[in-house]
Amino acid sequence: MINLQDVSKVYSHTSVGLSEVNLTIEAGEFVSIVGQSGAGKTTLVRLLIAEERPTRGKVEIGGWDISKISSDNIPYFRRQIGVIFQDFKLLPKKTVFENVAFALEVAGTPQSRIRSVVPQVLDVVGLSGKQDRFPHQLSGGEQQRVVIARSLVHLPKIIVADEPTGNLDTINTEEIIQILKKINEFGTTVVLVSHNREVINRLRRRVITIHEGKIVGDEKHGKYVI
Repeated sequence: MINLQDVSKVYSHTSVGLSEVNLTIEAGEFVSIVGQSGAGKTTLVRLLIAEERPTRGKVEIGGWDISKISSDNIPYFRRQIGVIFQDFKLLPKKTVFENVAFALEVAGTPQSRIRSVVPQVLDVVGLSGKQDRFPHQLSGGEQQRVVIARSLVHLPKIIVADEPTGNLDTINTEEIIQILKKINEFGTTVVLVSHNREVINRLRRRVITIHEGKIVGDEKHGKYVI
């Protein structure tokens, strides 16, 4: 599903994002990526969503070679990947339904399919009764659920969640993690990038630790040890 072979990302002679990284993530895994600020986690996320190309090495994701992917093919590739960021990036003048539907509209999806898919993904994240509300009428946790719903509309094979609970309290954090686990149970690969030690340690899933651009730990049932 995800395969990095001898991947390096060099920004300058004094700035190296990743250095000779080898990593395989199988379909259906739930993997946490941890490390201190500046360790290389953000660079890895950018490679996974084709915002960056490797300086050296090969990045293969879901059958796509990111090292060689053309600009024309990037939008099609990204429909295989749902992305969740810490910053909700919701459209303030659109309802919950409209925010989620927008991701389908820009891809030219027929209205009949939009009317079918949006309620389904809102149900997955527990927002079925709030589709007509606007972002300012939602809690932080509910806004993040909208973001997750939006990430699911193309039925992605992979979810990349980059600090999805960074702006949330303990209760909302746990709810978001439970939703990610539920999505993973459907067979979707989940890559969680997080600084939250408690979340990582409670998950007891595979943990990959990055330090100074290198993978220094890869435990099947790991903990946040840095």
